[in-house]
Amino acid sequence: MSNGGTLRIQQLTVGPLEENCWLLADPESGKAILVDPGDEADRLLAAVDASGCTLEAIWLTHAHFDHVGAIASIVRARAVPVWLHPLDLPLYGAAASSAARWGLQVETPTGPTEELVDGATVTLGRFTFDVWHVPGHAPGHVAFIGHGLCVSGDLLFAGSIGRTDLPLCDPRAMQDSLMRITTLDDGTRVLPGHGVTTTIGQERLSNPFLRGVARPIGAQSRR
Repeated sequence: MSNGGTLRIQQLTVGPLEENCWLLADPESGKAILVDPGDEADRLLAAVDASGCTLEAIWLTHAHFDHVGAIASIVRARAVPVWLHPLDLPLYGAAASSAARWGLQVETPTGPTEELVDGATVTLGRFTFDVWHVPGHAPGHVAFIGHGLCVSGDLLFAGSIGRTDLPLCDPRAMQDSLMRITTLDDGTRVLPGHGVTTTIGQERLSNPFLRGVARPIGAQSRR
């Protein structure tokens, strides 16, 4: 799929938890990035190669194991920087042990090498995205905003939100982050960490957590 001129977007759903890794590519500059490469490193690298672009970086919305599990293999193959908010460093370092508690195995991820902070920007070729710190599901959770897109990670899903009952979750912070995300235009396309794409307008109308019908406490429907 594509959005806004030459920015190309590919959804790659990987691993047993069906996590969405997003491949963003700018053919004009020949550059690409991966957001949240959670598993299946060989498949993700093959998708980068098929795009005709060179992998420039890994951007992370947060550091739960299902979003970082392919990083070690990717960085061995392509020496690229890994961008993460520093408040998620404890989760990043515990990725392998966290996966083991689910009966899964991931390699401890490499890095990170670059720091994401609220109000910063990250760039892919001609395309610049704002970094929003949106904690709740994870203390260092961020979203990437720009060009009519919100790469939301596990903040917002179609019809639901990320869990707030895991270690280091904060339901009150999640509520604040959800309110912040609703300031985006209705037409903003949401690229979530799990499930199908949606829009801010659609979620404002139908998502119980944005309509005030439900609040982010306890277990939610997705990981």
